[in-house]
Amino acid sequence: MLKHIVLFKLKDNSGKNRSHVTDVLLGMRGKIPELTDFEVGLDVVGADYSFDVAFVARFPSRQELEGYREHPLHKEVSRYVKSLSEDYVKVDYEL
Repeated sequence: MLKHIVLFKLKDNSGKNRSHVTDVLLGMRGKIPELTDFEVGLDVVGADYSFDVAFVARFPSRQELEGYREHPLHKEVSRYVKSLSEDYVKVDYEL
């Protein structure tokens, strides 16, 4: 089992933009076969060093993670959300 975490620091951290990014990420639900277990969360602390949006997914194996990473919709969503972000970080680890 693998956990995939991506954190985004948005250029525009307004409530409207945070909701938009959340909707875009949640829009992948049911459209990528390998993406069956994920959540999107918004930072509630708002510290200067905080990231704004978290995307957390779980995959049974590296094969499913790679299938997700190579899916055209994931690539499109990733490019778009990164364009709205001033920074992002990601980590993938085994559970």
